[in-house]
Amino acid sequence: QVHLVESGGGLVQAGESLRLSCAASASISSISYMGWYRQAPGKQRELVASITRGGSPNYVDSVKGRFTISRDNAENTVYLQMNSLKPEDTAVYYCNALVGLAFTWGQGTQVTVSS
Repeated sequence: QVHLVESGGGLVQAGESLRLSCAASASISSISYMGWYRQAPGKQRELVASITRGGSPNYVDSVKGRFTISRDNAENTVYLQMNSLKPEDTAVYYCNALVGLAFTWGQGTQVTVSS
């Protein structure tokens, strides 16, 4: 069982940056898929960015050019660098990993962007 713990959220103004971290309790080197999702109040959880074991990223259109996902297998951590934040980026951000045949979720970290 792999546990995921997110950190790095907070309150920032529009245009500022945050870096989210997702620390895993075990090695992630063999995990083929890891992703960041977000859920805003009253909305469904949506995929923000994902990364494969080989490091290939994928982004939702609304964050392309602003967010960067990366993974450090040596540190068992996945990062989400968020630049040029907008108020519409406000949400709880969750880390996700496909471990075997099951998805594992972290507890989430709140990101609030004020205008």
